[in-house]
Amino acid sequence: MNMPILSVRNIEKSFGGIRAVRDVSFDVQKGEILGLIGPNGSGKSTLFNCILGQLKPERGEVEVQGRNVSGLRASQLNKLGVGRTFQQLSVFPKMSVLDNIILAGQEHHGSMLSRLFGPGDAGLTEAAERLISFFRLDHLRDTLAGSLSYGQQKLVDAAMAFMAGPSLVLLDEPAGGVNLTMLAHLKERLVAYNAEHGTTFVVIEHNMEFVMSLCTRVIVLAEGEVIAEGTPAEIRANPQVIDAYLGGGA
Repeated sequence: MNMPILSVRNIEKSFGGIRAVRDVSFDVQKGEILGLIGPNGSGKSTLFNCILGQLKPERGEVEVQGRNVSGLRASQLNKLGVGRTFQQLSVFPKMSVLDNIILAGQEHHGSMLSRLFGPGDAGLTEAAERLISFFRLDHLRDTLAGSLSYGQQKLVDAAMAFMAGPSLVLLDEPAGGVNLTMLAHLKERLVAYNAEHGTTFVVIEHNMEFVMSLCTRVIVLAEGEVIAEGTPAEIRANPQVIDAYLGGGA
């Protein structure tokens, strides 16, 4: 088997006397769409933030394509090809859709001098236009992001995450607050992007139907531990998952 694009090894994180993540390990292969689910308080967000360097675990390591990246900041990970979306939108409401996407790419292209003395768009308009077209936002190109629906802003947020050309993207609650029509569009675009570019996704999400229809493999956390791992069909049929998650009303 090829080297995993992401390896999480024995991550542990506590807050006071409470262990939020307990000895969690898993690998993610290139091109995979992995879902990370679990009840509220299961440790999903804490684990995500440990992977992305926003929290420092007491134990464990994170590797990206064989390189130990434990403790690196999100900006450093981005330069290694790791992108992310946020649970809270990161769009700039008083800027157009096009300008939001260009801005997302600017910090990852060129030097400070080239940004100061080069073209205002840092030569990124063409790449931004391609993403706008890919996410089918052409009719909203010049619209202020703040005037878009929440679901449309989620699509802009996703496009922004791809401007640096990441090989791995971690998606934090992409389905949250999005209506069913827009959610189906978002899922279809993520699947298409994965197929066309081979980009790997790790998705943390509460919407079970979204995860089960999007992901090729699912990991389930409960009380900070991995309790199940498998295909969506295997997870649906797992009694421990049904008890801890599906039957728990989380």
